Amino acid sequence: MARSGKSMTATEMAAAAAGGLALAYPAYLALMFRSHDWILTANGRPVITDFLVFWLAGRSALQGAAAAAYDPHILHAAEAAAAGHAFAGQLPWRYSPIFLFAVAALALLPYLMAFLVWIGGTLAAFSIAISRIAGARLALVLACATPAVFINAICGQNGPLTAALIGGALLTLEERPVLSGFFLAFLTYKPQLGILFPFVLVIGGYWRTLISATVTTAALILASWAAFGAAALVAFVHFLPITTNTLLVHGANGFNKLQTVYGLVRSLGYGNGAGWAAQTVVILVPAGLLLWLWRREVPFALKAAALAVATLLVTPHLYAYDFAVLAVSFAFLYRHHPFDLLDMAGIALANLCIGLFLFFPSPIGLASVAIAGALIARRVVHAMQHSTPCEFAGEYLLLQHPLT
Repeated sequence: MARSGKSMTATEMAAAAAGGLALAYPAYLALMFRSHDWILTANGRPVITDFLVFWLAGRSALQGAAAAAYDPHILHAAEAAAAGHAFAGQLPWRYSPIFLFAVAALALLPYLMAFLVWIGGTLAAFSIAISRIAGARLALVLACATPAVFINAICGQNGPLTAALIGGALLTLEERPVLSGFFLAFLTYKPQLGILFPFVLVIGGYWRTLISATVTTAALILASWAAFGAAALVAFVHFLPITTNTLLVHGANGFNKLQTVYGLVRSLGYGNGAGWAAQTVVILVPAGLLLWLWRREVPFALKAAALAVATLLVTPHLYAYDFAVLAVSFAFLYRHHPFDLLDMAGIALANLCIGLFLFFPSPIGLASVAIAGALIARRVVHAMQHSTPCEFAGEYLLLQHPLT
């Protein structure tokens, strides 16, 4: 709010704009629901979205046929039957069997209720994680204002859950390493977004977290085996490369939707080999930079922000809804130091790029990652040039100066 007799500051204007967006999203979703373009059609059938996959996989698990969810032909037939009409495209179930626990619980509910519980619950977890990281209640509003939240709400995807798990793992890594390992274990439901964590845990010497994550992951796999049968795990392993080949090599859903360097190269008309060559470079460079950064005496918040951004870069399989993870990086930047005008401008531009995907489906999300990386690099350079490290209770505390 503006102060009496004074104009609004840049921070207050940014907060007001974010609040407006956060309120506009549910209002627009309500209009979409009323016009039968969201969740349910006019005849009460599910709209074809990603959440339909979750709900049907959950129903298969409840019926004792969890393995059937991994067969794209069986699942596609179930999707068409639920929607009441045939449709083109691929909506496969490619998640680890541990995710079946979540979707089976959702499948106990009617479709509409399950959809609303899912987006509401994951948004709550996401918002809490972002506000805890940033250490400011205003972060709740900023978290809900990112276009990635709106994209996830439209299709019922799991971006906020992924971001909450990554944020929770990084937030607790220093002081509660065992809990951090728990978060990482649950992140294995989407393993392509966790491939950098073992690397960082080793170079950082976070052995308790690594052990916790390994033991908990093994326990979750055994639990899913007991609950859904060995056939589900076998089907996951069998169909994963088939699905990957369909979506990546053949671009069943369009290369323009892949928010990765691989997707960019393929969307420009180059072949699979060129795409993987470019993606390999993008894997090695961030890994090398993280190795350098995590061995330096810079604030942990900057290391965490860099890891969150690198997580989005290294995977070849990434969609617009996954950019909820970018909010984790921005929250850690705020934790390190409140935003200045350049930070706010960069974050606004990054979110604009994410939002533009709704109108121009293309790998435009890469621009958001590049902007976030530049903001982090600016902070790292400043911290190394102007901060005085001192050791206390096993952590490096830094005397921070205002950014220039």
